[in-house]
Amino acid sequence: MSDPVKIESVETLSHAWARLDRYVISYRRRDGRRERLVREVHDHGHGAAVLPFDPERNTVLLVRQFRLPAYLFDGEGHIIEACAGLLDGNDPADCARREAEEELGFAVRNLRRMASVYSTPGAVTERLTLFLADYSPADRLGDGGGHAHEGEDIEVLELPLDDARRLARDGGIVDAKTMLLLMYLERERGLPPL
Repeated sequence: MSDPVKIESVETLSHAWARLDRYVISYRRRDGRRERLVREVHDHGHGAAVLPFDPERNTVLLVRQFRLPAYLFDGEGHIIEACAGLLDGNDPADCARREAEEELGFAVRNLRRMASVYSTPGAVTERLTLFLADYSPADRLGDGGGHAHEGEDIEVLELPLDDARRLARDGGIVDAKTMLLLMYLERERGLPPL
């Protein structure tokens, strides 16, 4: 089907911290009819996330940080998640390594690309590239915690893999990228779901 989408107009709603635009489009449905749709699109760039695993001690590194949208929805807002960041023009693998150093305080080894996914394709352009990696206590570079000048206040969590899996199963981890990475790690290790 040729030309399924025609952009009729784009209105800038905000280009502050991120881009938010309202699109009016003409969309050709599968049955051939055209429909006028209005959609708002949030764009703050693409990102990468990494879940480091220590195969000797069977532990993973995660972060806990404040997320305003979660706070607005559930009143808590402190989310346990895999470390992640925006590409800022970098290769996803380089971004994953950089974020592990900044947020976790560790260099990672044996970086393995698992997938590249849209987390919320109905409204957000971000595509996340997901990685597993290895680490050990010898790979510690610093305390981690992110950059305060970027508004980051990150707590580093080192958990036994089974504890992280239980948190995901029982609702203590609600972040989609982290859930996916834990499932990829389970699969890689040949572990049955809890």
